[in-house]
Amino acid sequence: MEAIREIATDIERLYREQGARMWRAVLAFAGDPDVASDAVAETFAQALRRGDAVRDPERWVWRTVFRIAAGILKERRMIGPEQDTGDSYEMEPPARELIEALRRLSPRQRTAVVLHHAAGYPVREVAAILGSTPSAVKVHLKRGRDRLRDTLSEEP
Repeated sequence: MEAIREIATDIERLYREQGARMWRAVLAFAGDPDVASDAVAETFAQALRRGDAVRDPERWVWRTVFRIAAGILKERRMIGPEQDTGDSYEMEPPARELIEALRRLSPRQRTAVVLHHAAGYPVREVAAILGSTPSAVKVHLKRGRDRLRDTLSEEP
């Protein structure tokens, strides 16, 4: 019983420390505040259910939140055309433009860019979260930044 309480306390601490940052990162990834909220909530609910089966909670929640967000986005695409959520969440035009540009990246590029630049993880940690190598992450970052630069310079 004590071990379960300790795990729940660790997950709660992780949510307090990482939840808001994670939400912002998933917002940048998905471009939709509802997806960000749903993905973060589901991630921490799953972490609590899995308990001590989660070996490295911080890496696990970061990897899982992006997988859940990607799944939600995929499900939405299968259901119907993408909905514009610009009016449901107030964003300054530069932020909106950045999120639109991020949507044009591949999911791996977008995840690497968001984890590294928005969430502040070093390349080695991004690789661990993604289950990839630092070299592959560097390639995703380079290509993602190049594409963002090109996309954002095209904007009027």
